[in-house]
Amino acid sequence: MKNPKYKLLRKGILYDAIGMATMFIPVVGPFLDIIWAPYAAKKMSDMYKGTEGKIASVLVFIEELLPISDFIPTFTLMWIYTYVFAAQPQPEPQTIEVKVND
Repeated sequence: MKNPKYKLLRKGILYDAIGMATMFIPVVGPFLDIIWAPYAAKKMSDMYKGTEGKIASVLVFIEELLPISDFIPTFTLMWIYTYVFAAQPQPEPQTIEVKVND
């Protein structure tokens, strides 16, 4: 799997797993989310450029700070959105021959 999009998927799954792991640590977990939320938002904006990346970065920040939402795999969902739903095949441009009579 040398395709860069699958490298993003692996990174996203890792970051989602780290974000979910804090949910299982009693007492300390919520405080780790305070540290993890800005880091996750920065990583999301680094991984996905443009408006979509900025929106996803805000969403992952909010999702990590909210108490019960740690189970949402935001990075993986962003990858699915980027490479499955938003990736529309671009039609190849067609040339049209025009004959001009002099």
